[in-house]
Amino acid sequence: MDAYLEEELYDLITYCIQNSSAPDYPTKENRIKKIGQELFADGGIDALENMYFSIEHRIREEISKDAKPYRSLWNGITNEWNY
Repeated sequence: MDAYLEEELYDLITYCIQNSSAPDYPTKENRIKKIGQELFADGGIDALENMYFSIEHRIREEISKDAKPYRSLWNGITNEWNY
């Protein structure tokens, strides 16, 4: 499951970074939030940390952009995640 979610999350964050004024931007952000909830339900805070670590590095390496601002979309899932 995580591999599929990682690919989807990578695609969504990449899209959001590159298309911040697109009309479907809020829909993409909402899906990013839901993926965080799914990950947390499946593996807790470790799952969130591991997934985002991987995504941040992939985005930095593949499109030379920063994914850190999107970490805050997962705020509120757990008190342990506060960015």
